Amino acid sequence: MQRAAMGTVCRTFWSSALHPRASRAKPSQMSDIATCPIISSHEAVNLDRAAAILDAGGLVAVPTETVYGLAADAANPEAIAALYAAKGRPHFNPLIAHVESLDRALSLIELSPAARALAGQVWPGPLTLVGRHRTTSPVCDLARAGLDTLAVRWPDSAAMTGLVARLDRPLAAPSANMSGSISPTTAQHVADGLGARISLILDGGPCRMGLESTIIADTLDGLVLLRAGTLEAERIEALTEKTLARAVLGGAITAPGMLKSHYAPGAPLRLNVTAPDAGETYLAFGRWRGDGAATVLDLSKSGDLAEAAARLFSHLRQADALGKPIAVAPIPAEGMGEAINDRLARAAAPKDI
Repeated sequence: MQRAAMGTVCRTFWSSALHPRASRAKPSQMSDIATCPIISSHEAVNLDRAAAILDAGGLVAVPTETVYGLAADAANPEAIAALYAAKGRPHFNPLIAHVESLDRALSLIELSPAARALAGQVWPGPLTLVGRHRTTSPVCDLARAGLDTLAVRWPDSAAMTGLVARLDRPLAAPSANMSGSISPTTAQHVADGLGARISLILDGGPCRMGLESTIIADTLDGLVLLRAGTLEAERIEALTEKTLARAVLGGAITAPGMLKSHYAPGAPLRLNVTAPDAGETYLAFGRWRGDGAATVLDLSKSGDLAEAAARLFSHLRQADALGKPIAVAPIPAEGMGEAINDRLARAAAPKDI
């Protein structure tokens, strides 16, 4: 597929970039601002339309099993620059390249036998692998933030993989939200935050898992967990029969998902709260019922961590919209709870980045 002229398909983004009011609008105000089309991701003709926009350098929000991603042609520096600008994402924070096969992944990065074996067992799925970038890869320098490594994922998403197949090249796709804010798990979440800045939103319904992928670095010293995600560390350790080393947040940004402050609501956020204040919105879990809170939103009444993960971002958005401080019940640290607690800790961290 040859790249068409960018002017027509990118007019939504460039128009918003020239209108500061639209760019600075809060999610609650976005309904008053013109938004891009929202169409079903389940129709082949709609994927063809989205592929044409991407081929021309435009930006398209795409559903995956984890969260909605904001896709751009990973080989097109102008498209990647537009993606960073639309999200307000710092250029030192690299992107994940999405592929539709293990073969394409291996054409982009070098992977050890252990990393290849892991990918073969869990892809397509919520695993991102960071490996040495091949010099023959088409992924542009800007998408890698100038690093000699690249993060790659083969998602369990017919929409994303269908677009990669149509373009015959990888798509860079961070979460489809303003940088640092709560990740989107529905098409409406995307429209509320980025609708005036991008060309198209593909609607695939609510994301099944609701939290981002697990990020693993393939290093000379073995596999290192960079970001907990919906593929539990315990499962990775069972599959590889090795203990995962864990990176420490706050150091140099060497891969996506390493910012200390992220996924944050506008309201103040307290964690591990068993007795919320009367003026707080409480995110309850299991036996912690939040008696006395102004509003209670259940992550999972039964204490199911997968259910809590799927609801976390949507409940944070709902709580934030109420305009009150947010308190969150204690979440167990095992299994999916590691990823939930990771997101909550970053959401509550000082916004110094």
